[in-house]
Amino acid sequence: EKDSIIEEKDELVKELKDSVLRGLAELENYRERAKREQESSRKFAVQSFSKDLLDVSDNLSRALSSVGQPKDAEEAKKLLDTLLAGVKMTEKQLMQVLKKYGVERFDPTGEPFDPNVHLAVCEIADPSKPAGTVANVFKVGYLLHERVLRPAEVAVVKAVE
Repeated sequence: EKDSIIEEKDELVKELKDSVLRGLAELENYRERAKREQESSRKFAVQSFSKDLLDVSDNLSRALSSVGQPKDAEEAKKLLDTLLAGVKMTEKQLMQVLKKYGVERFDPTGEPFDPNVHLAVCEIADPSKPAGTVANVFKVGYLLHERVLRPAEVAVVKAVE
């Protein structure tokens, strides 16, 4: 009788051991699958954004290819006007795509200088403006979901002595 109890316990221990090993194997497989999915998500996270930018690129290419060799000044003006209109439409489309993905442009002209969102390139003397304000913007800044993607590069009004 003792032998049968010992055999039953040994069998139970064996079953539990197998169950634990299967559980550990499942957990490891889950971790590997999750890791692959995370890598794939990271790799293709910008796929929609990139695809939307392709339309902008196509429009820019069309605008540039529409410019030929003008025969005279009047034709040159028409070509330039057409090109300008095409570039403006392309910029508008680009801003719409950026906004769709949470990217917004900001122009801090006249605002108080803020080192969190502005990069001071130089200081200028301008008694008509308060010291510490942004006088000129060399490059506009961009935010991605309210986080600074690129600070605005600015000239700051220095205090007049």
